[in-house]
Amino acid sequence: MTTTTASTGTSVLPPLRIGPLTIDTPVVLAPMAGVTNAAFRRLCRESGAGLYVAEMVTSRALVERGEESMRIISHEPDERPRSVQVYGVDPATVAAAVRLIASEDRADHVDLNFGCPVPKVTRRGGGAVLPWKRDLFRSIVSSAVEAASPYGVPVTVKMRKGIDEDHLTYLEAGLVAQEVGVAAVALHARTAADYYSGTADWESIARLKETVTDIPVLGNGDIWSAEDALEMVAQTGCDGVVVGRGCQGRPWLFADLAAAFAGSDERIRPGLGYVATVVRRHAELMVEHFGEESKALREMRKHMAWYFKGYVVGGETRAALGLVSTMAELDDRLAGLDLDQPYPGEAAEGQRGRAGSPKRPILPYGWLDSRELSEEFARDLHEAELSVSGG
Repeated sequence: MTTTTASTGTSVLPPLRIGPLTIDTPVVLAPMAGVTNAAFRRLCRESGAGLYVAEMVTSRALVERGEESMRIISHEPDERPRSVQVYGVDPATVAAAVRLIASEDRADHVDLNFGCPVPKVTRRGGGAVLPWKRDLFRSIVSSAVEAASPYGVPVTVKMRKGIDEDHLTYLEAGLVAQEVGVAAVALHARTAADYYSGTADWESIARLKETVTDIPVLGNGDIWSAEDALEMVAQTGCDGVVVGRGCQGRPWLFADLAAAFAGSDERIRPGLGYVATVVRRHAELMVEHFGEESKALREMRKHMAWYFKGYVVGGETRAALGLVSTMAELDDRLAGLDLDQPYPGEAAEGQRGRAGSPKRPILPYGWLDSRELSEEFARDLHEAELSVSGG
């Protein structure tokens, strides 16, 4: 591994304050399904400072104490603050889930998901399209805040700009969240229709910051490097950043972010040997987390393309890494790499993870006809919590 020459300067932003919590480096790891489990969060925590959010969990599954849901919200003993993200479409169920988390001391912070754009969520009125029904949005958020308040657990909201450019909701939703007692709001500067495509509209983060003035506003979208984070802050005036796909395959990005926000230009520039060491450690932590080697290695497969982006690995080896099933097999594949290969520069940087193209959001029939929630929609919405994932 190599690092650039460090220079110490003054902090770019003050610590991020979310209710009673103080986050020294104003950086949040976005919850990503199948990615931000305890193993990956540990790698990120060991690299830098910030707030690391667990994978999204549905409120219904949590209230029913589903085994997988309880595993998702489990944290290692030294993980502080402990952060979870809850998805739901029914105010009572969301409140019950938040009450369970707070009353049983399972987290120090709860985030509410109003940013998921995946069709199986939006077709039932959930995720990024839910704030269109403004009374429902207000009811869910206020119920969650009320449930968490007696236990001193702050609630935040993560959202998108809206359904599409003709149906924007983020400014109104931000004001409602502030009014009902949310501790911070985060904006992924895309609409549901944008999905993960194109360029994030950082100007919308600036507009939200101008509109919501009493609580922190965090920006999310297209932060692929520490320099991107600094530029977002400079352009928008946001109080901190949320990092998602940019850290996939490089948990050391949080070291760069910590240095950048501390006013240092020190950056990690990993050679292939360093990357291989991190991959091996990630796999070990995954085995420890899942308690089953075969499941852990299956889960590791998706990370391989991210880790080795830009490095000369070879198509056959790259494919083999994506099919590993045991630690011994992983060791064999890693040993075959040119571990002396230096950092490849720009080829290893930039976008990673899903992108795709804009998609017309799949909505419940008649969803856009009114901002109010009809009795029919109210009856059907509970199904949105069944078998969903995303972020």
